[in-house]
Amino acid sequence: MSATRRWTALEVWTDPAGRVRTRRSRRDWVVDSVAFVLAVLFGFVTLVVAATPVEGAGVVPYTPLTVGLDVALGLLACVSLWWRRRYPVALALVMTVLSVVATSAIGAVLILIFTVALHRRWVWSVPVAGFNLVASIVYWLAWTDGSQGWVLFLVSMVAGTAMLAAVVALGMFVRARRLLVASLRERAERAETEQARSAQAARLGERTRIAREMHDVLAHRISLVSMHAGALEYRPDAEPDEVATAAGVIRHNAHLALEDLRQVIGVLRSDPDLPDATDSDDPARPQPSLASLDTLLAEARETGATVLADVDLPDGTDELPLTTSRTAYRVLQEGLTNARKHGRGGRVRVQVSGRPQDGVTVEVSNALRPAHGTPGDANDPGGFPGQVPGTGRGLVGLAERTMLAGGRMEHGVEGDRFRLRVWLPWS
Repeated sequence: MSATRRWTALEVWTDPAGRVRTRRSRRDWVVDSVAFVLAVLFGFVTLVVAATPVEGAGVVPYTPLTVGLDVALGLLACVSLWWRRRYPVALALVMTVLSVVATSAIGAVLILIFTVALHRRWVWSVPVAGFNLVASIVYWLAWTDGSQGWVLFLVSMVAGTAMLAAVVALGMFVRARRLLVASLRERAERAETEQARSAQAARLGERTRIAREMHDVLAHRISLVSMHAGALEYRPDAEPDEVATAAGVIRHNAHLALEDLRQVIGVLRSDPDLPDATDSDDPARPQPSLASLDTLLAEARETGATVLADVDLPDGTDELPLTTSRTAYRVLQEGLTNARKHGRGGRVRVQVSGRPQDGVTVEVSNALRPAHGTPGDANDPGGFPGQVPGTGRGLVGLAERTMLAGGRMEHGVEGDRFRLRVWLPWS
């Protein structure tokens, strides 16, 4: 396993030359120190037992030179444990060979085999354990005179095999547990990432919705301001009372447009992820619904348009779903705005009808502006100055809003009139 895996506890860093290095953590120093001490103690005990055999045990006696060589090779095996994470397989194989002539290296070899099972897959750990088993047979043949018999040999091999199997199984168990923990941590991080991504998508969706609200509200207000400002420019000889009335409507709608814009900006700036986010005084200001229909029609009539409204809704329209009511209001608002922008004056017909289970039908129709001429000239007597250019997004936004509300939208030219019709569910 690479040293850069999360659960190895090695700290990865890059030197000034750009090479990737690994640094032991505090936990690594403690674990390696304990492993070194245990290997030294285990090697000392095995060396003492091997160097002082019982009379008639059939073991080749140790000489001072043999003991010195055994101690030197055993210390070398114990010191190699400090590099066991970086070269586990190579060290395990080399030290297994040394353990044939150095009894004190057996403790370090067991720790190295455990490290191989911990940091490598079973295709490496099992062959290394098998190689150690072969080395044990060679050790038995090299340090005994053959007088023990086959029974003692088989008992020794079974005991050695059981010890190796236990060491390998423990290493594989710890490895599997660490991999499971790493997998669970990765899943948790992925879940957090997905949650953050979903939250970001929700915020983007909310911003899109706010942008549609901004288009609906500001287009309605600014079209009123443009119409009255154009009327003042077109009729400089108007009576003072008419000028004052038009100026009042301009001031009032400009104030409302600025207020709506302030509320929208307040909602956008209330995002805590933004570095300059501030709390809005009223970030969740209620959106208008059909309860404000009279106000909307009155504002349209103040522009001088003739709005014929036919509202057929039962009493207790408070039971109308809020989403349906808001969507119906926005449809009417956009329809009246389009009538001012693109119509040629005259009557604007508004029809609102609905019953529970049957749904709500909203329809706005107006006369079309002739294709020739410009607003306010002799070729377009029904036009008005101060015409606001359309963005072409109003009907697209309405179609999306209607679809999200579960309704249907139809629009098109019928004769010399443009008709916008929307059906919304009322369950």
